[in-house]
Amino acid sequence: MDSWLAVPVPALPGTGATLTLHDSARGRLAPTCEPGRLHPATMYVCGITPYDATHLGHAATMIAFDVVQRVWRDSGLPVRYAQNVTDIDDPLLERAARDGEDWVALGLRETALFRQDMEALRIIPPTSYVGAVESIDHIVSSVSKLLCNDLAYRLEDGTGDVYFPIAAAPRFGKESNLDRTEMLRLFAERGGDPHRAGKRDPLDPLLWRGQRAGEPAWDGGDLGQGRPGWHIECAVIALQELGETIDVQGGGSDLLFPHHECSAVHAEVLTGRAPFARHVVHAGMIGFDGEKMSKSKGNLVLVSQLRAEGVDPMAVRLALLADHYRSDRMWTGELLASAQRRLGRWRTAVGTGRGPAGGTVLSAVRQCLADDLDTPGALAAVDAWADAVLAGAMGGASGGSRGGASPSTLVADCVDALLGVSLAQR
Repeated sequence: MDSWLAVPVPALPGTGATLTLHDSARGRLAPTCEPGRLHPATMYVCGITPYDATHLGHAATMIAFDVVQRVWRDSGLPVRYAQNVTDIDDPLLERAARDGEDWVALGLRETALFRQDMEALRIIPPTSYVGAVESIDHIVSSVSKLLCNDLAYRLEDGTGDVYFPIAAAPRFGKESNLDRTEMLRLFAERGGDPHRAGKRDPLDPLLWRGQRAGEPAWDGGDLGQGRPGWHIECAVIALQELGETIDVQGGGSDLLFPHHECSAVHAEVLTGRAPFARHVVHAGMIGFDGEKMSKSKGNLVLVSQLRAEGVDPMAVRLALLADHYRSDRMWTGELLASAQRRLGRWRTAVGTGRGPAGGTVLSAVRQCLADDLDTPGALAAVDAWADAVLAGAMGGASGGSRGGASPSTLVADCVDALLGVSLAQR
């Protein structure tokens, strides 16, 4: 599957520091990849189920991990980044049935819209952008391997459904660190089936769903006709594209359990290596005007809608960078207006071609971002520079500029390369 077009990323003088990120499994900050490492930094971020893309929760998550990639690259690390598209799953089929639309056409349209939104937000595309449907052969092979090794089981109800026994995964629960009561609650809320008759454990996740009347299905060989479960999809794609152990497994905080927990133990049992991810990293949720943003409430704010209204995508990006990526926060009209004012100030300041030394800003932004993506601190550093320019305080030489480039050019390149915000006038 094709991703979206890459954006040019300016080269900056010097190199950034080691990126430290909060690891959900350990519950603390820990350094990621050391600069100068020869083999690539690897990251897998769960993508969309393409039935209603791209809302601001998607955008906030993608921006957070885009900054991870930018900080790694600035420190001199090559990066391999994989993202999936869950282009076959219950929510997609349900939405298509509700609207009387072909599920394939719906998935293709929403995936195309997601690509357009990612380009508009200047997200660096993943190295590998992989759909579930194109991965079915690999998923079938993996589920068959688990079944042959008594690490999966079929239900005896004639459905053909295959499940993973969590008892076979010694590390189950090590990512989320939740008690069983909370696991059962979240499993039921987030696509699991704890009350399914015939399962060995209510928390056992689905690996392969046998064919049902009126549903699409694929040849599963010995598994029979059917389609893959959600968690095994991400495990198999990550293993195929990135290898047995990755540096960062990322997504929204609602994916920690059961999705990341289950996909990680699937990968660990398949390979015999643990942990699957050295860092498990999660972005906070985005609400809207005091309420949880959700499809059921009908209060999703879509990036495409904002773009259609003429909102500059760079203002959207700045608004989502204004708070720390791990915080749950609200989208409001004032948040967007504040971001628009900030973007205007920055562009005006850069447009003067003058200003205090840009190297100081670059150093401050690098330091903030290396500290668990402290984007509020990074934005404050650029604010201080822009305020000084606009106030006429031009003290200091253009230290830190490159090859005679003006301080404003260095600041613009810094903001573009590390925060992903273009300060070019529209």
